[in-house]
Amino acid sequence: MLNYRDGLALIPHYDTSEQDWRIKVNANESNVGLPPLVEERVMTRLSRIAFSRYPNEEYDLLCEQIGEAYGYRQENVIIGNGSSEIIEKVFYAFGGDDTHKIVYPTPSFSMYGIYAAVADAVGVSVPLDDNYTLDVERFIHAVNQSYASLAVICNPNNPTGQVLTMAELEHIAESISCAFLIDEAYVEFYGNTSIPLLKKYPHMMIARTFSKAYALASSRVGYMLAHKNIINMVAKTYMPYHINVPSLVTADTVFQMRSEFEPQIQMICAERERMQEKYSLLDSVTVYPSHANFILLHYPHAEALNKEFLKCGIGVRSFGKAPQLENMLRISIGRADENDEVYRVMKFFVEENP
Repeated sequence: MLNYRDGLALIPHYDTSEQDWRIKVNANESNVGLPPLVEERVMTRLSRIAFSRYPNEEYDLLCEQIGEAYGYRQENVIIGNGSSEIIEKVFYAFGGDDTHKIVYPTPSFSMYGIYAAVADAVGVSVPLDDNYTLDVERFIHAVNQSYASLAVICNPNNPTGQVLTMAELEHIAESISCAFLIDEAYVEFYGNTSIPLLKKYPHMMIARTFSKAYALASSRVGYMLAHKNIINMVAKTYMPYHINVPSLVTADTVFQMRSEFEPQIQMICAERERMQEKYSLLDSVTVYPSHANFILLHYPHAEALNKEFLKCGIGVRSFGKAPQLENMLRISIGRADENDEVYRVMKFFVEENP
């Protein structure tokens, strides 16, 4: 009999299965793609890659570029295969045994609980209020009472789309002494980053990704800004050469040309507002305010509606009977024509099934 590590069988799988959707709005990806000028530059640089060499220089250059853009140095930046890998490594760095508690709100990014388990830490969840807002004082109390080694906030939050203000995040930072990670995977659709707080609070970390606003989900690149001591410790959890050169070169090009994405980001935000208003006019549908590139809504027959979407070749995120997310659907913002088609199918179904 094979002797696996304790608890491994109890860790759930993260379902990444997909199908050939007619409209895919289930994973918060960009349905717009790279701006033509950016794509042209990316392809030119990829054609010049030295495929026989390890990714040394490309990694350092991207770290240096990101650091300088936010007023930091290369030593304050670490790159990962998406921000998800970085978060996993942070959990590992601050985990180790059941004396290490990692505190995060729920519902939030579902991988937090899995990462805590894999890191041999104890995950401590702080439930959001009924309207999906976080009681900041309750969160601070949970962190301090459990003597946590790490506190985590996703801002804007996934899957709710709601946010904490800079003042609320600073209040948390000044009220706890453990490591404090802010997951800003969707911050470009919100506009208010917590990066200015880093110099004042050296126990803070900011993780971000190229997968959402910058349409690089396939490349798997993210980064984290933090004090150099934190970066050095988290870096110990990585294997050498953990990011491939094509992804690094692509991300470097996109970061240099990130201003080219502003029209797309503005369009997605405008579509989000338009669709929130349209969905809110449907009977029996509750729409939660979002500052991300998706909308969370409640509908009493959500599972049946999801089956209708499936029949129509439309992929949305259904949470089934997940705790705190019963009868909830999360719909990513696609192109205007895609959004209108999703709404058309939903409107017809809701009117037939009030």
